[in-house]
Amino acid sequence: MFGVFSATLSPMLVVFLYMLIGFILNKKKLLPENAGTVLSKLENYVFVPSLVLNTFMSQCTTASFKEYYPLILYSLAALAIAILIAVPLGKLFSKNDYYKQNIYTYSLVFANFGFLGNAVVPILFGANDPQILYKYMLFTLPLQVAVYSWGIAILIPKGQKNKTPLSGLNNPTFYSIVFGIILGISGITKCIPEFVMQTLSTLASCMAPVAMVLTGFIVGGYSMKSLLYDRKVYIAIFLRLFVIPSVVIAMLYFLGASRFILTLVLFAYATPIGMNTIVFPAAYGGETKTSASMVMISHVLCIITLPIMYAIFSILA
Repeated sequence: MFGVFSATLSPMLVVFLYMLIGFILNKKKLLPENAGTVLSKLENYVFVPSLVLNTFMSQCTTASFKEYYPLILYSLAALAIAILIAVPLGKLFSKNDYYKQNIYTYSLVFANFGFLGNAVVPILFGANDPQILYKYMLFTLPLQVAVYSWGIAILIPKGQKNKTPLSGLNNPTFYSIVFGIILGISGITKCIPEFVMQTLSTLASCMAPVAMVLTGFIVGGYSMKSLLYDRKVYIAIFLRLFVIPSVVIAMLYFLGASRFILTLVLFAYATPIGMNTIVFPAAYGGETKTSASMVMISHVLCIITLPIMYAIFSILA
């Protein structure tokens, strides 16, 4: 168990150092105030789409899609379980504040499966499985769709919703998934010049470090003391990091999911609370202090909790 824990802890410590750099950059005012916005746009418009496009273009073929499509089906089942758990629990955190209920509901349904999951999974398993990131992205495809449709819809304060739920899918990451699958399956990738593929690969390698620096930078913009005293936040984080992933894994185990699929579930659901809970409420004038508290504390605790969860999983599975 200790060997598994140590192997998982190492990449998590790398993630922590990236976050610490961002945190220090903010606290010491070494970057302008709008640096968080700039880094966020780089992530969402350049680095993440490059990673997604490069992965699907190079790995997605008709044969591989036929072989791995059950990952999507099990992901849909996992998402349904998480929603069934999170919706009633979210209402318990704030009985009189409908919008805050939605913040907690989103936080319990969706972990940081993108930025953090995409960063950690290849480090842990890439040496033994070159296709691991592709498989992980296929598994998280339903989560991507749910985040950018229903997820964003509930994060926008009441009275600000002027778009259809599916309008959230109008974003570079989703387009990159679609185009990557089309290019990969069609075989057109073979006709793309090598320098283009190399450019995508280089930009993709920037995704993980910039994402974690961005996380630390955003958290560094808040008073640490003010973020540490909400008891409900710790309950939500405990549910996010331990309870919900454990229940989802147990339910899928009884549905016949393989050990590999359960591993993907662990890294998609036992990761911390994502920054969408800050970014979208802030964009529409919603309350962000609760979200910032959950994001900061869950990311720090995840450095230890994810290795523990994976070590326990390795023994029991």
